[in-house]
Amino acid sequence: MEEQKSKEWKGETSVELQNTTPKQIWPLISNFCTINKWLPHVKTCYLLQGVHGEPGMIRYCGSTELLGEGTQWATEKLLTIDSSNMCFSYEIVDNNVGFKRYVATVRLEEVDGGEGVCGCRIVWSFVADPVEGFSFEGFVGFIESIAKVMGTKMQEALLNNEVGLPDSLNPSDSGII
Repeated sequence: MEEQKSKEWKGETSVELQNTTPKQIWPLISNFCTINKWLPHVKTCYLLQGVHGEPGMIRYCGSTELLGEGTQWATEKLLTIDSSNMCFSYEIVDNNVGFKRYVATVRLEEVDGGEGVCGCRIVWSFVADPVEGFSFEGFVGFIESIAKVMGTKMQEALLNNEVGLPDSLNPSDSGII
């Protein structure tokens, strides 16, 4: 990615998951108040305001290990959610981490690896004001690391049957867990 010279940072990163379909990942990633299950540094996440799963809902996320000492927190608003296209957008409403403006879109894409191998790509794009303490490259690296950890944990949970999904979405034949 190129360094953004303007007052606005724009970027995109993606992570590919092998032998995992977008239909398997969507129920995990689209549950806006469970990010703490997928990101070890997020210790708590819960609905603060609105209706769960509906645009306008606001979640609270708290962490004690992300960017330094003390509790870091953010409130984030779900702007859009589109299950048929498997994507959603959200923005940081308030925080004590240094974000002024941050809007992200997360979408899932199918990856055809050929010879019957399927996969899923998580694509995470953002527009943000520069964040104090980060270079543009450092911020992109931060987003990349979040996407990789989240994707890896979701894939592991599916492969280890640690999530309750219907048979049609579960990679095993064991049914609802």
